[in-house]
Amino acid sequence: MENIKSGIEDKVCVITGGCGVFGVAFAQSLVKAHAKVAILDFKMGNCELCPLESEKKSGSPVLCINANVLDKQSLIEARAKINYELGKVDILLNVAGGNSPAATTRNEWIDDKNLKDLSGSFFGLELDGFRKVFDLNILGTVLPTMVFAEDMLQRGGSIINISSMNSFRPLTKIPAYSAAKASVNNLTQWLAVHFAKVNIRVNAIAPGFFMTNQNRFLLTDEKTGELTERGKKIINNTPMDRFGEPDDLIGTLLYLVSDDSKFVTGVVIPVDGGFSAYSGV
Repeated sequence: MENIKSGIEDKVCVITGGCGVFGVAFAQSLVKAHAKVAILDFKMGNCELCPLESEKKSGSPVLCINANVLDKQSLIEARAKINYELGKVDILLNVAGGNSPAATTRNEWIDDKNLKDLSGSFFGLELDGFRKVFDLNILGTVLPTMVFAEDMLQRGGSIINISSMNSFRPLTKIPAYSAAKASVNNLTQWLAVHFAKVNIRVNAIAPGFFMTNQNRFLLTDEKTGELTERGKKIINNTPMDRFGEPDDLIGTLLYLVSDDSKFVTGVVIPVDGGFSAYSGV
């Protein structure tokens, strides 16, 4: 997608979770828009590989730094490197997040069939798994914002959080992820008000259902590759009758970080093929 948006060229953009599916797509689109892009990723070794695709497609270098969104000091150190290499941060994309099987119930609900064995219900959830998912999604948005938004205080900037369909209509089986993404929506609105007078805009994108690695174990059968019953339910409730692709998010992203949305703050925009608009009837 060719960028025709204003106010992105030469801006310094930080992408947390930048080596994930969404992060890579975002990095490529922003480099094409002539932004200076810094990717942060938690996994050691990712920075040797994941920037290469963006650089190959754009012809421009992408800075990649190993950092933990749940460790404030590592984020402060990352900011120092970014400031030295690229300058002050103008745009922050809080993309790091995700769900885990450890915070997922086997059963959609409790009924007479599973009353005798609650291990697959809410009562069988691992507290550590629940906490890790919640912390990754909400504290993993709070801490990078604390660190990188400081660069924007004297000059303005744009922060984009990644929400989810689960934030509006919680899905069965994934209580931690749903609750955390609902918190991201509320935090987005709170920060938008808090930062408004210093011209830092805070918005969020709420993707619908994408065939990412975190969703694959819920949406497809590992042995056959066919859709699970859950995957079929999602497609049946998505009027556009398909899962999303990372490029489907790019237009909304470029709008929110550009001057085209300079009077837009505190919004959560669904990109979901109509899922949130459909009642099922």
